[in-house]
Amino acid sequence: MTSLNRYVPYVLAVSALFCVIELGLTAYIVSPWGAPSSMEFMLFNSVWTLLVLAYIGLVPMYVSRYYHRQAGLALKWITTIFWFAGSIALAAFWGAPRCYGNNYCNTVEAACAFGFFLWLLFSFITFVDTVDYLRGAKAQPAAAV
Repeated sequence: MTSLNRYVPYVLAVSALFCVIELGLTAYIVSPWGAPSSMEFMLFNSVWTLLVLAYIGLVPMYVSRYYHRQAGLALKWITTIFWFAGSIALAAFWGAPRCYGNNYCNTVEAACAFGFFLWLLFSFITFVDTVDYLRGAKAQPAAAV
């Protein structure tokens, strides 16, 4: 897994970018209209993910004594599950509509797509860190490599 660890910082950066995009999309969806709980959960996921990315990406580099590997791994697993659950809930609620140029409809579809991209990115990060943890790697956390 050492060869995959070198990609983790790049995946974290892409995850942060996609998370900011997702935050904008879901904020647009939720703000003016009464949104269902699946859309509100995706907004929560965006804020949660930014906090998790700050912990797993910045804390090991700047204040490593506050970083706990098991806590980081647990946060990665929880975030992966949150993105999967939220994206599935949003896709199940919204279905496959024909938008015909409707901005709100297109925004919901884009939010669903970015949610699945974030789930995929966090699945990769979680997989790499879990394999390293199970192998007993004593190296620094993947984000600090």
